[in-house]
Amino acid sequence: MNSAHDPGHGSSPAAWTAVVIMLIGCSSGTLFFWLNDPSLVVVSAGVVAFGPIAGWLVAKAGFGIKGPRFKAKH
Repeated sequence: MNSAHDPGHGSSPAAWTAVVIMLIGCSSGTLFFWLNDPSLVVVSAGVVAFGPIAGWLVAKAGFGIKGPRFKAKH
């Protein structure tokens, strides 16, 4: 497959924003589960659920794979 047909595999600021937010949510949820704090585990689950929404918002702002503000680094 040549680079003209490469889908990009999500390496954009929008994708990284979503992934980092979800990683923070998973890490904090694991910590709070270990510390036996159920309310903060639920809050962490909400952070994980917010990750894709934040990624979508950043993509809509033009930083997704096909966004006008995204410049691929080759």
